Amino acid sequence: MAARHRHHRTALAVTAALLTVTAAAGCGALDKTLDCVRTADAIATSVDNLQRAVANASSDPTQASEALDEIQKELGNLGDKTDNADLSKAVDDLRSGVTNVRDSIDKGDATPDITPVTDAAKEIGKVCTP
Repeated sequence: MAARHRHHRTALAVTAALLTVTAAAGCGALDKTLDCVRTADAIATSVDNLQRAVANASSDPTQASEALDEIQKELGNLGDKTDNADLSKAVDDLRSGVTNVRDSIDKGDATPDITPVTDAAKEIGKVCTP
């Protein structure tokens, strides 16, 4: 429940910041910022799902794979829309972390280290916050 509340607060803060950016940015820049924020939010949700899936791996091991699939999908969306070097690095780091977690799961590790995934997702959130 606390994670959901924290996620809601973050979404409100991002929305408020975007309203401020609206006054200062052109439509093209704003559209790009909104795309980045939406994708970062989707990635954060997928990472939350991955954390829960890894914690509950014994009950349904397919959940982690599904969460990794969602993260990769969102990374594809974000990677196609950016020319920001910091964001590109964070996306690359997240891709690498997802690959490592998937490899660990494929090798039978029910509780892989997802720290690189969560760290890279946080960095994407920072880069995408206006």
